[in-house]
Amino acid sequence: MLSALVERIPQCDFEVISADSRQVYRRFDIGTAKPDRETLERIPHHLIDIVDGYESFDVGQFVAACDELVPEIQRRGNVALISGGTAFYLQAYLFGLPEAPPSDPQIRAVLEAELAQDGLPTLRARLSDVDPVADERIAANDAYRVLRALEVYRLTGHPLSSYPVPDTVRQGIEPLVIGLYRERSDLYHRINQRVTEMMAAGLADEVAHLIESGYTGDEPGFRSIGYREFPELAGKPPWSVETLRRVEAEIARNSRRYAKRQELFFRRLPLVHWVPAHEPAAVAELIGSSRGGTADCHRDPAGYP
Repeated sequence: MLSALVERIPQCDFEVISADSRQVYRRFDIGTAKPDRETLERIPHHLIDIVDGYESFDVGQFVAACDELVPEIQRRGNVALISGGTAFYLQAYLFGLPEAPPSDPQIRAVLEAELAQDGLPTLRARLSDVDPVADERIAANDAYRVLRALEVYRLTGHPLSSYPVPDTVRQGIEPLVIGLYRERSDLYHRINQRVTEMMAAGLADEVAHLIESGYTGDEPGFRSIGYREFPELAGKPPWSVETLRRVEAEIARNSRRYAKRQELFFRRLPLVHWVPAHEPAAVAELIGSSRGGTADCHRDPAGYP
């Protein structure tokens, strides 16, 4: 879609800000489906390969980075196209973050020790006791958000879900929000095909090299779908053909579930103009309409999540 959009509106100089929470990690390439080299050379991209896999990157850092990048891109006379993946990141950029307290390193260290000793199911049970609403919202294997919800409760005595999420667009931004949709059967077929292509492209070798370089599977980068399935299912490399088939099936299943959750999240966002993913002309028309009937992107440039 991105290449087609560039071709449809050649007078626009787009710069892409990746809203994918996993493409930030260096060396985690195949499993996060980063843009290929040709695309990166044709269209400037930001927030890809900016941290190592053992470092954390969160929504607050994403919003802060966008608040710096979007004005810079606009000053160059270009269009900021925030594209992705992680609906929570886009929501936070558009509407702002909940007024929950910042992370506390001491409490976080205690919780991480509990996670290592007791396991995620035990911590999820504790979260369910104190914040069942947050527990219901958090994906099954999302240890990071489980720890964050427990951290907020232990720090304040109030559940994370009690902090309201802003519902009006932040001052200083006038976004055009476009959502691309596919029929569920087509989407799942494409997910299955993409996972097969990732395996054929050497995903198992990429994971093996990461493990050989010192990664244990517990780092933030390994929380990504496409990586966490290897340590969980397969142990240490080399892996058998049968094991890799099981890993591929697990990645595809987790990807389909994630896609469904993200779609539901995006559907709850206001302001979204929904268009079929196979119709780049409709996207180009929306951009032109938002600019008074012209797609002259060098006139009064704006950012487009």
